[in-house]
Parts: sequence; structure tokens; C-alpha cells
Amino acid sequence: MPNTPSTQVLVVDDERIIADSLCAILNGSGYRAHAAFSGEQAVEVARFLNPKVLIIDVTMDGISGIDAAIQISARDPGCRVILFSGHIATVDLINDVRAIGRSFEVLAKPIHPLVLLDYLAGVPLTV
Repeated sequence: MPNTPSTQVLVVDDERIIADSLCAILNGSGYRAHAAFSGEQAVEVARFLNPKVLIIDVTMDGISGIDAAIQISARDPGCRVILFSGHIATVDLINDVRAIGRSFEVLAKPIHPLVLLDYLAGVPLTV
């Protein structure tokens, strides 16, 4: 599903430089992006932000990105969830999520910012 500039986006990564950098890129492209740095913080921020897109790292201390995404999407089923991971074990986690009836998108880290912007706009990824 494509998103348009001015779409509210919540970017979550426990590596602050990644979350802040993605927000700067998205905001510079017209999105309204906000950063959170943990799964717990993501759930809290999403309560008042009501993002249309959630870009969240899978592996974080405390509440995992997947658990946070499940909580956020349960409250707002219209929120587009994009899991972001650089770990091979993510495939198993995604299968677990699908087994409980959730369908989240997955992007591998690192990703070029222009590819991310195209992806958000609905341009399919090429292999």
C-alpha cells in the first residue's frame, strides 16, 4: 500500500542514530516521522501519535519489535507495519507472527534511504 508525503510515521530502533537518521530522511521528504528507541516507548508513543506507518526494528531489549508491532496494530489495524531487521533469525520470528494471524512487511537492514522512500511510495523492491 503506497503512502504519501505527510503520512504520520513512527520509526523505532534501539540504535538511536538509525532511528534519528531515518526520521530526518523521511521528514525531509515530506513525511511526518517521529522516533522511538525501544518497544516500550513505541507502544506508548503510538497511543497518542496514531501513526499510519510503523517502521520497527525486530531485535531490541525489553519488548521486541514484533511484540510492540502486535500491540500497536491490535489497537490500530489500519497501521502499516514494516519490520526492519539485519538478523537472519528474523525469518523464524516472521513465521511465528504469521502463525498467529498477523501479516507484517519485512525489510532487511541496511537499506538505502532512496529505496525505503520508493518502497513507502509503493514501488516494489527489486532483487
